[in-house]
Amino acid sequence: MPPETCPNCGVEVPRNAKACPGCGSDEKTGWSETAYASNLGLPDEEFDYDNFVKEEFGSGAAKPRGIKWLWWVVAVLLVGLFLYSFLR
Repeated sequence: MPPETCPNCGVEVPRNAKACPGCGSDEKTGWSETAYASNLGLPDEEFDYDNFVKEEFGSGAAKPRGIKWLWWVVAVLLVGLFLYSFLR
């Protein structure tokens, strides 16, 4: 039996609702006394950020990829256009 108002978000819950219309809580995730939030992957006191970054992104340094020469061409063209319009 759902509560009259959701204990998680405070939205009014209809009488025969299986879950809260506001946040989605139900007996397994938030209404019952036995609901718990373990194994959700949330960081705790022993969370090692450096290890997390290494696992997610690898240990190698990121090398920027791109076309550097294009930016040089754009810069030279802009300087050329500026000088052309200024000296004209």
